[in-house]
Amino acid sequence: MRGVPVPAALRRCALVSAMCAVAASCGGPGAAGGGDSGLPGPPTGVTATAGSATSVHVMWNAVAPDARIDGYAVYRGPTKVKDVPGSEHMVDVTRLRPSTTYVFTVRARDSGGRLGPRSRQVRATTPAAAPADRSAPTPPGGLRGRAAGSRAVQLSWSASRDDREVVSYDIEQGGTRIHSVGGSQTAAVVTGLRPGTRYSFTVRARDAAGHLSPAGAAVRLTTPGDDDGRATAPTGLRATARRAGGAYYIDLAWTLPRTDGVVTEYQIHLDGRPATSLVYGGDAPRDRAAYSFYAGEDAGVTHRVRIRAKLPDGTWGGFSAQRTVMTGAPR
Repeated sequence: MRGVPVPAALRRCALVSAMCAVAASCGGPGAAGGGDSGLPGPPTGVTATAGSATSVHVMWNAVAPDARIDGYAVYRGPTKVKDVPGSEHMVDVTRLRPSTTYVFTVRARDSGGRLGPRSRQVRATTPAAAPADRSAPTPPGGLRGRAAGSRAVQLSWSASRDDREVVSYDIEQGGTRIHSVGGSQTAAVVTGLRPGTRYSFTVRARDAAGHLSPAGAAVRLTTPGDDDGRATAPTGLRATARRAGGAYYIDLAWTLPRTDGVVTEYQIHLDGRPATSLVYGGDAPRDRAAYSFYAGEDAGVTHRVRIRAKLPDGTWGGFSAQRTVMTGAPR
């Protein structure tokens, strides 16, 4: 715009910005992130989708995998509403008002507790409340898909029917929700998958009252490439036997696999067969995990044990190295 004078304050801010690694404003909070500041960068790919009349599902891409990200802070307008671990990249924001538009942003937090700059703003509008709605939507039909490279698939389906309105669709793999889209969408791209892995996807519809439909028919797809599972296996497994209360127990400890998301379930194999499962709630460990299980009352029995994790994409990862342990063995 010619002929418009530039205020001196703006000229000074431009000079200061030229010396900053990253600047969102002149001297404002959160002005720097990434670059020479060492702060994590802003999360990308942020989306917000109404999940019901009182909830919104927020998702984002992981900040650079080599960055030391300890967690993410999710904001509704200027207010922080959720803290999530660095291994998680989606969250449901609840206790919202029906028929209301909300603005969300996400910030990454490093291992030193420092917050990076905010992501771009995304908006979602909750639908009107439907207090008389007692019926779930019909299952989505005609699910089909194809691999889109070795780490993603494209899915599409026929719209569900509801006596009020379908507000969102949940994409599940192995019973685990791994993606959500708005009720007006009947297609999605699911990323963060593994090469050379067979998947079984289903889709469920959700209405404004939060009713969830049965899953539609599954579609099975295999991503191209090779994956021997070793990168997803727990490491550093240790197994020891101890006696307590007249019986023997096997104590396990291991390092969690590095995955794009939080691991909440493990399967323990004993002597070549599944023996027990370990399922965490919201307090799933982030680095090392431990578990103890019953191994009988007889001494001198040798057992072989190994474990595997259920990954955030809904599949089982590779097995850990196998360990041998004997009940009643001298220490």
